[in-house]
Amino acid sequence: MDVNQFYQLLCNEIELTPGLYPYYKLNEGNESRRRWRKVYFTQRLEYINRHIDQFLSNPTILDCGCGYGSTCLFLAMNNIETEGITLEYYADLIAGRKSFWSQFGNSALFSYRYENLFDNPPAENSLDYIILQDTLHHIEPIDVGLSIFYNALKKNGKLILVEINGASLLESFIFFLKRGNKKIIEFYDEKLDKMITMGNEYFRSENHWKKMFADKGFTCEEDAIHYIRYFMPFSFRKNNENEIIRKEQHISLHYPLLKKYGFFGLNMVFTKK
Repeated sequence: MDVNQFYQLLCNEIELTPGLYPYYKLNEGNESRRRWRKVYFTQRLEYINRHIDQFLSNPTILDCGCGYGSTCLFLAMNNIETEGITLEYYADLIAGRKSFWSQFGNSALFSYRYENLFDNPPAENSLDYIILQDTLHHIEPIDVGLSIFYNALKKNGKLILVEINGASLLESFIFFLKRGNKKIIEFYDEKLDKMITMGNEYFRSENHWKKMFADKGFTCEEDAIHYIRYFMPFSFRKNNENEIIRKEQHISLHYPLLKKYGFFGLNMVFTKK
């Protein structure tokens, strides 16, 4: 199943499952805004899919912070087994989602647990891939989290990071208005019956991530660095999504300051050598 097929089925699922809203707003707003959201969603999913070796026999994959499980379900639809962990309150919806997606593929290939990473770290040298999509900015203490990920990966294992660009001037301003400088918080988790330390949308820049990962022994795959989402929703019209993507990638290649400070999304791959 390709990304576009998965996206269309996801939109159908959202119509049938009100609980997926407001997290997924893919069906909301005018046509331009829907296309804008689609391009961002599909580019991120394509990035993850592109960096998983489709010819690797039975890869071990952990989606840390799997949320509603959409990435794991996409991989399951392509016969790739994944395990997800999450602390999100809406994890109870995942069982119903697996039932919906069982119409289209083997959703049983996706398993999940409600669990804190620090309470039960993955076994040493056990994983081929770790997916961190909109998750690493929540993990604290992050230095301990990165050590856990490094130890869990096999040699040449990869960590796929899909994040918001912490250097984006617009996003930095928006999140400063929302939370000020309070970048680390604590909350009480009723299911685990304990206090949890959490990054409060603690986004970092490309260079910041590189340094943090290098300090733990990771190697950044330079040719995998990928910035996305520069243009606003009003730029999107019928059938111009590919043109928008080409323009954005041209900007990211030739205008380094616009890339660093203007793009919303940042994708990276780190390898344990």
